[in-house]
Amino acid sequence: MDELRDRVMSLATYIAENGATVRDAAKQFGVSKSTVHKDVTCRLKEYHGGLYEQVREVLDQNKSERHLRGGLATREKYRLLQKSAANS
Repeated sequence: MDELRDRVMSLATYIAENGATVRDAAKQFGVSKSTVHKDVTCRLKEYHGGLYEQVREVLDQNKSERHLRGGLATREKYRLLQKSAANS
């Protein structure tokens, strides 16, 4: 049980300190996005209410910005395709 608590606290601290997304945290810690989400939205509340609130703010902000990140990623994708087509 201590390992679970340590993982939850580590994930939450990483997200809060870095403003990381669930995907970033999952990649950093080698776990699935589902695991990160479950840890920081359900389990964390039991362990540390204050940190839970900080993480919730980061996750809410990331959620509100995700459509912007998707648009930027799409623009970059087509910019690179256009660049490679021009070089061919």
